[in-house]
Amino acid sequence: MMKEMDADLVIIGGGTGGCAAALAACRLGKRVVMTEECDWIGGQLTSQAVPPDEHQWIEYYGSTRSYRKYREHVRQYYRSYFPLTEQAKHQTLFNPGNAIVSRISHEPRAAYAVLKGTLAPYEHSGKLTILIGYAIESCERDGDCVTSAVVKHVTEGERIALSGPYFLDATECGDMLPLAKMEYVTGAESKADTEEPHALEGPADPMDMQAITHCFAVDYIEGEDHAIEKPEDYSFWRSYQADFWPERQLSWYSPKPRTLEPVEYTLFPRGDLFSLWKYRKVIDKGLFEPGAFDSDITIVNWPQNDYWLGPIIDVSEEERAKHLRAAKQLSLSLLYWMQTEAPRPDGGIGYPGLRLRPDVVGTKDGLAQQVYVRESRRIRAEFTVLQQHLSPLTRADRKSVKYHDSIGIGYYHIDLHPSTAGRNYIDVDSLPFHIPLGSLISVSVDNVLPACKNIGTTHITNGCYRLHPVEWNIGESAGALAVFCLENGCTPREVLRSADKLERFQQLLVQEGIELSWP
Repeated sequence: MMKEMDADLVIIGGGTGGCAAALAACRLGKRVVMTEECDWIGGQLTSQAVPPDEHQWIEYYGSTRSYRKYREHVRQYYRSYFPLTEQAKHQTLFNPGNAIVSRISHEPRAAYAVLKGTLAPYEHSGKLTILIGYAIESCERDGDCVTSAVVKHVTEGERIALSGPYFLDATECGDMLPLAKMEYVTGAESKADTEEPHALEGPADPMDMQAITHCFAVDYIEGEDHAIEKPEDYSFWRSYQADFWPERQLSWYSPKPRTLEPVEYTLFPRGDLFSLWKYRKVIDKGLFEPGAFDSDITIVNWPQNDYWLGPIIDVSEEERAKHLRAAKQLSLSLLYWMQTEAPRPDGGIGYPGLRLRPDVVGTKDGLAQQVYVRESRRIRAEFTVLQQHLSPLTRADRKSVKYHDSIGIGYYHIDLHPSTAGRNYIDVDSLPFHIPLGSLISVSVDNVLPACKNIGTTHITNGCYRLHPVEWNIGESAGALAVFCLENGCTPREVLRSADKLERFQQLLVQEGIELSWP
């Protein structure tokens, strides 16, 4: 007999947005069940091993209060438990990794510890139940509402039927949307449909999606040999070169995202070259007392291990498995190439001292628990965010559209990685933007809300809405919206269409520390 569970709010997917949604709903007194396929909750921050990509004002504004608390808890985690140098102890804006890309780069396992601690009071009280190792299998729908969702344990096969008045899809690929028969969009839209300056010139292509990346962590021990076994597909990746790439993918060269001109990288800092080692470094050993760490630790999420040979969304299980395996093989091949064949500036070959760190990501094979997915299925929403809403190319006043139904704010440039259709980077400016409530409201279902990268954006605007603090804001606002609707006996669509309900909901968001406009 199938086990059954019910809650005020069922969150399918425990990624960054799912955790923020659970926190918001529990904080407001509701009972929540959240599922997660991986061993760790946290998504981008943890199981995908992606240090936070954030805008330059993040320390002061441009995120929710709870996200800022998360960042401070990360700092406190290292201050409390690690032997920092005297100088590091007094750094107000302590950055554990001093990465190029992030103002608070930190280990995935530290992120997991902080998220677990943040949610612990609600787990301990019984308000929050987290089902680890469960993926959604099916949904039941009655008219405009989903009534239940069945989740299945990924290894043991146990099934649980989850029911509740509201569901949130916080999965990395929007896995609930097709199962709930919700209308959604994938891939790249046509300029003829959206009028976006950087949309496709030809017809829309639902299979044209951004590259995925299987990240991993390494440190470096000079004089030691930590070379892994030669990957099965190494010969393929060693010779592979895409038509739009300046050299073989396993090289120190790639296109510069903004100009597409060839750019040379270096592993360790050298002259004016961009250091991949510093790019996503999560531990800077110089911040800790001598002997605390043998080496810096960095995350390999680089142009060299972006995988674009095929999509993993809306394809057969066999096709999906093939591409996920190939993405792993590419990452392992990159590591093996660096250890054994990569040219060094001193004329030598290879860096055998590169050591895979499975402990940092919580796996046996050393790769992240889950592939990094930049682009999800996106709901067909009451309102879709377009490039012209936030592009300096189209906004003469240099301000993005300030929606009357704003439920948060964010900022990042539009950053699209090479795609499965063989298109190169799209890296263009955007303006500090707002998150409209209409982008969270499905055109067809009343009680399912998106809670991560699956809101009503396009292929283009997903490129700036997909980053950590924005996903957190989306999840937190979605969780609060479900609670507001439960307590006021209304639907999210009614909140969108009622000036009074919208104002009261926005007041709740402000009370909960969610910024609705840029200063």
